Amino acid sequence: MTLNSIGLDTNKTQGLAKDLNQLLANFQLYYQNLRGIHWNIKGRAFFDLHVKFEELYTDANLKVDEIAERILTLGATPLHTFEDYNKAAKVPVGKHISKDEKAVALIVDSLTELLKIERTILETSAEANDEGTNAMMSGFITEQEKTVWMMKAWLGETV
Repeated sequence: MTLNSIGLDTNKTQGLAKDLNQLLANFQLYYQNLRGIHWNIKGRAFFDLHVKFEELYTDANLKVDEIAERILTLGATPLHTFEDYNKAAKVPVGKHISKDEKAVALIVDSLTELLKIERTILETSAEANDEGTNAMMSGFITEQEKTVWMMKAWLGETV
């Protein structure tokens, strides 16, 4: 086993970096979806949702940077082209969404996909003894679970 300069097995960090790149691609699509619904939302809930969507895309933008920097910390290169993002992404693409319920449902669907990826990374990072990635995923999961609950409550649904 070869350890890198932060004390992690290089073989395991390569796999983690690949998984983190998949998460990065999905977060970039999620971010673009949030920008689109922020710009295009219409109706009586406009003022509340416009502000909420801005809050969410600002947070997503910060997370994109954190993920890319973690990939670099693990010794790999983050994806950075739309072509790469589209190939790796599983988050649904929201196009021309202006209705409040459809926009909120898109957020729930997107976060559901992100949570699946993050839980896989959490397992892998625990096996690799990578506390940095583990802590990041734990934080993301906690925040996103709460957002899913809130969005589902707004839709009149349960988790």
